[in-house]
Amino acid sequence: MERRIMAIVTAEKSKVSGGIPIFIADKEEDVQPLAFKLEKILDAMAHDLENGTILLVKH
Repeated sequence: MERRIMAIVTAEKSKVSGGIPIFIADKEEDVQPLAFKLEKILDAMAHDLENGTILLVKH
């Protein structure tokens, strides 16, 4: 199985761009709960970049 980025969750719209789904949280404290919900829905793994951005990766 090929690894791929499924989505990005961030509170800082200016930090991300690209051709995959990007979910923008209203506040930085909303990033983690949103990412963990999407992690379950997408059957992916959440990887915290520790800059207010979380990548959801399918392994």
